[in-house]
Amino acid sequence: MNNAVDSLTYYAATKKYDLRFPTLREDLDVDVVIIGGGFSGINTALELAEKGITNIAILEGRYLGYGSTGRNGGQVMAGIGHDLEVIKRHIGEKGLETIFQISNLGAGIIRDRIAKYNIDADLCRGYSYLGMNNRQEKTLRSWLKDFKAVSPDEDIELYTGSDVKKVIGSDVYTCALKHMGAGHVHSLNLLLGEAKAATDFGVKIFENSQVMDIEYGSRVTVRTAMGSVRAGKMLWACNAFLNSGLEPYIYKKVVNTYAFQLMTEKLPDDLVERISPIRGAYSDIRPVIDYFRVTKENRLLFGSATPFIEHIPSDLKAWNRHLMLKVFPYLQDVKVELAWGGPLCCSANLFPQIGSLPQHNNVFYVQGYSGFGVTPSHIVCKVLAEGMAEGSERYDLMSSIPHVNIFGKDKLRHLMVSAGKIWHQTSGYWKGRR
Repeated sequence: MNNAVDSLTYYAATKKYDLRFPTLREDLDVDVVIIGGGFSGINTALELAEKGITNIAILEGRYLGYGSTGRNGGQVMAGIGHDLEVIKRHIGEKGLETIFQISNLGAGIIRDRIAKYNIDADLCRGYSYLGMNNRQEKTLRSWLKDFKAVSPDEDIELYTGSDVKKVIGSDVYTCALKHMGAGHVHSLNLLLGEAKAATDFGVKIFENSQVMDIEYGSRVTVRTAMGSVRAGKMLWACNAFLNSGLEPYIYKKVVNTYAFQLMTEKLPDDLVERISPIRGAYSDIRPVIDYFRVTKENRLLFGSATPFIEHIPSDLKAWNRHLMLKVFPYLQDVKVELAWGGPLCCSANLFPQIGSLPQHNNVFYVQGYSGFGVTPSHIVCKVLAEGMAEGSERYDLMSSIPHVNIFGKDKLRHLMVSAGKIWHQTSGYWKGRR
């Protein structure tokens, strides 16, 4: 396994829930079987359980949060995809309005769930989208209008010039859009708290239970090395860790890229105040973003991805530190304690994918968050659970968006992802993102 994936993460080092689940060693008969123990699998199970569908089994090949859920920046952002205009031609103006309305639900879902189930996940309000030039300022002014239209009661404000320092302690940025309805969270503790809530409903979770074989039909049979699960409905929720041999139909509709993060030593309060006057989370708006936040323990979490050529840096600490110092040069003497990375599951249009298999309408899937998974997963899986349970117009709308195949990704992934990054970076100039 790649060292970036196997490295200790901030989340694993600071998790507050000591939850352990057994390996599947029996034959079960349930209503729903879910493959994948990240946000997608756990959120969908919890949404279904709240609807009264509790006879659910979740199979995780490693342990809960092993994938992107336990490796991300913890950003609780507004929105659901990178550029909603790219899906407009498939769903029309009215459909786009519906997507835009539900795209702002994520932060509220997370806040409500933490309160409802008393989850200890270090939730903190405050987010800022950062720009570096006049083109990006124009984009942020447009976002300001959009955000205020759907969240008129939230504290949302655009800062320019010297006022930017009221939001972020860096000379790199010339404009900042503050959104106090968004924020950041300890994503692994959030996941584990949600998993605990699901098990309280009676949902069964199994770790170290890698799926070996699937048999579709009116009842699906899922086999692991030491057990099996029969179910009326099934959900693929593996994202970047889907085994190509098990379900090629959805495997070929996404491609993986990598992102990397670091964690600093604990910082003194005055330095934290300089970095983050709002104690919020941040990201710039370039096609390949830098993102960062100060944690509850006063550590800086800083992340990014390679901007043009897809590769995994040989020294993650040095690579991330170089980017961090571009933004915060006064952190030159700060020690980096951890660095890690992992794959992100990307769709061609950078919009999450949900639906069911063409010949098996009882087999559902969710994937392709394209780097923005913490908040959108809570929105998407609410809609997905509606589709799996009783059906809904929102599910019909989201599942109607076409998911194109990405050919040759197994042999040409590095080349294809690099070409995609170069294209998105170039087109970013036209879209006010560069």
